[in-house]
Amino acid sequence: MSGHSKWANIKRTKGAADTKRASLFTKLAKSITVAAREKGGDPDSNFSLRLAMEKAKAANVPKEKIERAIKRGTGEIKGETIEELTYEGFGPGGTALLIKCLSDNKNRTASQIKHILTSQGGSLGSPNSVMWQFEQKGVIRIDKEKLAGKNLDELELQIIDLGAQDLAKEEDAWVIYTKIEELPKVSSKLKETGLEIDYAEIEYVPKEKISLAKVLIEKNQKLFEALDDDEDVDNYYTNLKE
Repeated sequence: MSGHSKWANIKRTKGAADTKRASLFTKLAKSITVAAREKGGDPDSNFSLRLAMEKAKAANVPKEKIERAIKRGTGEIKGETIEELTYEGFGPGGTALLIKCLSDNKNRTASQIKHILTSQGGSLGSPNSVMWQFEQKGVIRIDKEKLAGKNLDELELQIIDLGAQDLAKEEDAWVIYTKIEELPKVSSKLKETGLEIDYAEIEYVPKEKISLAKVLIEKNQKLFEALDDDEDVDNYYTNLKE
């Protein structure tokens, strides 16, 4: 995996218990608020906000909650200040982890992340302990079911012609990589061709992936589940090869 797919988490959680849905709604609302705070509340001119809103709609977040989150970001509604925080750490077997959080309480979040890592056989790292193992890229995911009936060889060439740097064919999706600044353009051009995009975001992509024994992969997966369940965790990225 290039990193954890927030979109996959959205799809898993849509049919989950109310408590899990509420946690996901909170995470998505925070993403909307931060995006609106940084570049304004108009999704037509704010690509990050547009992506955050698309994820929220896909998860069935109520329209009113989305609108409130935007207004908190633009300052129309007062609320707690949300900080973007990045933690570096290690999972079982020495996997590298970058954990992005959106939090209104830095001390609480730091304590939670440390507890999750240590309780699941990992550890919290110091700044730059694993960051050097990743690079930021634009990442677009398209579920394979959306590719049914298309000429895949021609589509692959078309994707590269549109400005993509690379294309990876995973078990259940095609993953398209772009330069960070090219993500909005490539995403828009893909939609113009009629392709339905499931996920588009700037991610930390590992420069190299590591292979582990099955038992260690399972331990890392339990760690990922614990991160998924934490309301402050917005996304995370790993160099684990599955």
